[in-house]
Amino acid sequence: MPEDSRTIADGCEYMLNRELSWLKFNGRVLAEAEDETVPLLERFHFLSIFTSNLDEFFMVRVGSLYDKMIFSPQEKDDKSGWSVEEQLEHIYEETIVLSRKKDRIYQTVMELLQEYQIEDKKAVGLTKEEQKYAIRYYKTRILPFLSPQTEEDGFSLCGLENKKLYVAVRLRDKKGKILLGWISVPDSVPRLLVFPGTGFCYLRVETLVSIWAALLFPEYETVERCILSVTRNENISYADLECEKNDFRDCVSKLVKERTQLPVVRLEVEGNISPEFMEMLEKRIGVSRSQVFLSRSPLDLSFAYSVRDLISPKYRRLLVFPSYEPRWPEDLKKEESMIAQIQRRDRMLYFPYDSIEPFLMLLSEAAEDERVASIKITVYRLASASKIARALCRAAENGKQVTVLVELRARFDEENNISWSKILEEAGCHVIYGPERLKCHSKILCITYWENGERDYITQIGTGNYNEKTSRAYTDLSYMTASKAVGEDAIRFFENMEAGRTDGEYRQLCVSPVGLRNRLIACIEEEIEKKTAGYICMKANSLTDRRIINKLKEASCAGVQVQLILRGICCLRPGIANVTENIQVTSIVGRYLEHARIYCFGRGVTAKIYLSSADLMTRNLQKRVEIACPVTDLSIRRQLLWILKIQLMDNVKACLRLSDGSYSGKCCEKENAGKQVDSQELFMRQSIHMEEISQEKNFFLLQQQLHYRKKNFRS
Repeated sequence: MPEDSRTIADGCEYMLNRELSWLKFNGRVLAEAEDETVPLLERFHFLSIFTSNLDEFFMVRVGSLYDKMIFSPQEKDDKSGWSVEEQLEHIYEETIVLSRKKDRIYQTVMELLQEYQIEDKKAVGLTKEEQKYAIRYYKTRILPFLSPQTEEDGFSLCGLENKKLYVAVRLRDKKGKILLGWISVPDSVPRLLVFPGTGFCYLRVETLVSIWAALLFPEYETVERCILSVTRNENISYADLECEKNDFRDCVSKLVKERTQLPVVRLEVEGNISPEFMEMLEKRIGVSRSQVFLSRSPLDLSFAYSVRDLISPKYRRLLVFPSYEPRWPEDLKKEESMIAQIQRRDRMLYFPYDSIEPFLMLLSEAAEDERVASIKITVYRLASASKIARALCRAAENGKQVTVLVELRARFDEENNISWSKILEEAGCHVIYGPERLKCHSKILCITYWENGERDYITQIGTGNYNEKTSRAYTDLSYMTASKAVGEDAIRFFENMEAGRTDGEYRQLCVSPVGLRNRLIACIEEEIEKKTAGYICMKANSLTDRRIINKLKEASCAGVQVQLILRGICCLRPGIANVTENIQVTSIVGRYLEHARIYCFGRGVTAKIYLSSADLMTRNLQKRVEIACPVTDLSIRRQLLWILKIQLMDNVKACLRLSDGSYSGKCCEKENAGKQVDSQELFMRQSIHMEEISQEKNFFLLQQQLHYRKKNFRS
């Protein structure tokens, strides 16, 4: 039975299963690796992103389903009606399809890279000189780090580390007994052995270990060998974490260490192995056949970054995207105080097109300015060498009152955040951790200063993390305002977080888990009252919240035009006659990771526009602390509307979501679309910092919008 038929029969006709929706999104990432218009090494990079995305999906989402299999196996998905077991079955089926496609694309990309003398060598293809070089390298650089073990040594497969590479060897002793041997591929050596010469030919370290694995077991006959990796359930729960407030950091640290012992949810094997070897591995590791994935491509593709960095500049220019350096916004002056410029009017940065430097300049200025009394900020993910954290430390050392809400439970960044919390504390910052049972995912900074005897504020609201590294790779918005009402709300927010209160009242800010979803629903209801004159445009990463989905469906039935720009998960089925026919869902996957959240209700000058840290997911609206801030500045509202319009016109990197969860391909067929619009490329070329959109741009917008609506709404 087709996927869409199963879903409609078992659940709500206008909803999709979350996990299958996410896998469809990761298929979009894979499609970029297949796109011949994308430079070759960037296609390789997208293969790496697809693989790491899938790893995290299994660690977290599949891991959580296995937890449910133990504690609530009869629980049904509230959107598809599937049981936990059915969801896992569909996940494994879809993953097999995607993995095979990944292998095929990898082979194609590697064949094309050979034309540029970039080659992943195999043992059988080495020349005599390469063999000598590889043997010498193996003996001097790798062999000292290898510790082969067999089952007779008492080695237990329960100790296999999550996502670490191993070489497994099927051995036969002198009496004919079959047993297993294991070699851990060392992390302390470079991943690639690059052969000297004109090209970039290399051997992966796991290939080297596998080639000479038999030599490490001289007392046995080597029957066969393979490279493998296990994926463990890393979905640790902080819900039941009980400890004293002063010990919270130690409790989180201890729980993170326990994560390494959670069950295996996937076994990956590179290459083909015999049924007998497969059966041995399944029994020893404790997985079923459905959890085993055979791969014809490397299990860890993170070395794609190394290839891109190490090849010659001559080839790099041909094989990667043209370099882009984030620009200093035209409406900000480098030589003038950032505080003074924000006092005159609100400002906004659009990463990665705008540089993060103006924000760093604001923070540095606040750290040194004698007028500044306090700095308060939330931290979810910081760069490992964070200039932002260093500025906060400097502010504390200068006598400012610095409060930093560090979210220690940010998944996979726990250890980095624990380290930074200690450094910040040692510098004199007041470190807090927010409500016990809710992650604080908000992005807010509040600077309090004295001006002419009065207390004033500079408040920054972001859609993304305070992270200099991701500001060059993610599209995010950073809104800075001198609004007193917003500043007072920000101070109230930090007071509530320190006290563990989540039900505080705010004049301007919308804060989950209490106020944000209600505000969004109220705004949707206002558009429903307008009927066919109503308009909703929401840009986010994902949509899974059933209440929001139901309300958007209600808006569609009332004739409201709903345009959703959702990069990832979308549990709403658009385009169903008389149900969601007025809802259009666009997904943009391109050079940069779309990460900004913009919520727009209505058209023109009367539209209500919010910037937020929250996606349209139940976890964000009900189980996390998130913030949305209304945008009132006319110039910034124009900028945001310009961003939304251009993204809705994208016919190069955007795809339309169909009612079965699949994608239609590009939004407009290129030969019929007139002028091609790649929104990310356009934003790299065109600044959003303008007081008025010119007549020429207005004409361009109108032409593209008319063509876009005519083609897509007619179908």
